[in-house]
Amino acid sequence: MTTVRTLIGIAVKKAWNIFQLDVNNAFLHGDLHEEVYMEVPQGLAVDRSNLVCKLNKSLYGLKQASRQWYEKLTEALCSKGYTHSLLDYSLFYKKNGSSMVFVAVYVDDVLVTGTDLKEIGALKRYLHETFRIKDLGRLHYFLGLEILYKDNGVLISQRKFTMDLLSEFDCMKYSALTSPLDPSTKLSANEGPLLPDPSHFRKLVGKLNYLTNTRLDISYSVQCLSQFMQSPREPHLRAAYHVLRYLKGDPNLGIFLYNSNDYIIQAFCDSDWAACPDSRKSVSGYVVLLRDGPISWKSKKQQTISLSSVEAEYRAARQAVGELVWLLRLLAELAAPLTLPVQVFCDSQAAIHIAKNPVFNERTKHIEVDCHFVRDQMHERTITLHHISTNDQLADIFTKPLTGVKHCNLLSKLAVSPSLPT
Repeated sequence: MTTVRTLIGIAVKKAWNIFQLDVNNAFLHGDLHEEVYMEVPQGLAVDRSNLVCKLNKSLYGLKQASRQWYEKLTEALCSKGYTHSLLDYSLFYKKNGSSMVFVAVYVDDVLVTGTDLKEIGALKRYLHETFRIKDLGRLHYFLGLEILYKDNGVLISQRKFTMDLLSEFDCMKYSALTSPLDPSTKLSANEGPLLPDPSHFRKLVGKLNYLTNTRLDISYSVQCLSQFMQSPREPHLRAAYHVLRYLKGDPNLGIFLYNSNDYIIQAFCDSDWAACPDSRKSVSGYVVLLRDGPISWKSKKQQTISLSSVEAEYRAARQAVGELVWLLRLLAELAAPLTLPVQVFCDSQAAIHIAKNPVFNERTKHIEVDCHFVRDQMHERTITLHHISTNDQLADIFTKPLTGVKHCNLLSKLAVSPSLPT
């Protein structure tokens, strides 16, 4: 999804047309390289006792169906001069001088954009002759993402998905809340009675997780709730419904990507030390902005226990820098003019001092690999680390539950809005 958001953001800035295609019966086009048999389908008037069917083509439900379809599509695109990106194998491109065409694929949904409308038209005709496709015209609705075009950019939201979610879990009758999680509540894995039907909680959290593709404001909440999928309890379900009541407050909310000729990249990273009451692991969060529009973000519990808040902050910086390195390569592939180094903002002076200090000591030798990675990127002038006050830290929303006032204040700075930004 980061690739999709980035591709849309660059296309909007360069004023490229974005088209959407849908492949009819995509999985049925795959070729099988091994013998696969299936039972005789019901309703076929034959003696079913001693017969099976041998498959010559892929079929929905086969484990190898998606791989075989991707192989078939790759073969077709490569025959027309397209190359699949090494940064994301769902992205293909064809460049010839000033002509550039990019193709993003998600199973049977396809986005096509670029500078050469003649080449795009030829690609559509070729794909239709090869697979039979539906040309859905200009991009408006893709994988649940609703694209609303405005004078100064595009708004990407999941309004329909949000409304369907609220209706499915019968939340329309409840009052709305101003923050996704109660800041005074600490969820634990072993507190409260177990749910008699855990599938209800798992289904809800799974759908909330998909909603984070545009609703970065619930990323921390969903990350927190996802830890209890194995043995969910009543407090966890109440917290999940708290998120739904927050969504009810403004289901139109989405991210705004500006069309200004400004390709400045910024990143904000933060951590909450020993946030998990059960494991005492810290939570990292980061957000990457293309101008002011967010294109990549994450809230994640760290894999190891940090011995200090400085170490937790440094590991959060390493995650943000790792994402930036990949994202910068992707943007270069999309022909975006980049200005290096990228500014990375952190609210820990000590973490910045560690990154700039070439000498390891007792306090830093156990995080040496992380130190080397961030330092190398600073030495290569890929990034620069800057201190920022906690009040201006945009990644704060990914590491801890906030009060309604602070939560709304951060959203306005992250270009998260239901209406036309100023």
